[in-house]
Amino acid sequence: MKFTRRIVMVAAAVGLLASASTAAMADIKFGVAAEPYAPYSSKDASGKWVGWEIDLMDAICAQMNEKCQLVEVAWDGIIPALTSKQIDVIWSSMSITDERKKTIDFSDMYYNTPSNLIGQKTGDTSIAPDHLKGKVLGVQVSTTHERYAQKYFAPAGAEIKTYSTQDEANNDLAAGRIDYIQADSTALDAFLKTDQGKQCCELKGTVPEDTAVLGLGVGAGVRQEDTALKDKINAAIAELAKQKKFTEITKNYPELQGILVTAEDK
Repeated sequence: MKFTRRIVMVAAAVGLLASASTAAMADIKFGVAAEPYAPYSSKDASGKWVGWEIDLMDAICAQMNEKCQLVEVAWDGIIPALTSKQIDVIWSSMSITDERKKTIDFSDMYYNTPSNLIGQKTGDTSIAPDHLKGKVLGVQVSTTHERYAQKYFAPAGAEIKTYSTQDEANNDLAAGRIDYIQADSTALDAFLKTDQGKQCCELKGTVPEDTAVLGLGVGAGVRQEDTALKDKINAAIAELAKQKKFTEITKNYPELQGILVTAEDK
């Protein structure tokens, strides 16, 4: 009987170790929008994901002592991918808004930037809503910029054209098929510095702030019930801010210096 009990105890211990090993090896799936969004996330010539947000993701996962897996997801399906448990975290420059909080939760803010308009080179820098009457304004679908454009520019007579990716909007602006684009300031600045952007376009201005629409900065999207994961990410963000890791990462991206507000600046 003692021998049998010992076998059972050993078997139970092995089972517990196997379970613990399996749990430790499980990846946290970080969902990133499949299209390029330089300088935050894009693929290099070898197909590897690079960018400021990718570097921060690596630092967050190292700080949490977790193994993380990057999963490509179409932007307009990224929240359903989270809620259906295809991914565990949205890590794709998603702004924290009350509207999105009805469906998912967010970590603390890890970066923030203003929302800008760019357009054809004309020297005209007015972005008053009535000034865009009869003009075509491009925005990426399901973004805070789309919501802002629909709230302020559409009622004044601008036509709002949505795109699946930011690159598609940029290409249409460069080709003269639309008049303006509204998007994140750093993403648009990166486009304006390309050969294509230099030839066609210029900064028109920064839209007046509306946090109810544009949100309170970018955070990691998590399921509402995943409070432990949210707390772990928040702790990692706070510790990296304390270590000045955000500044260290940003040094590798000159185009973001002086523009990006991060968790270190809170």
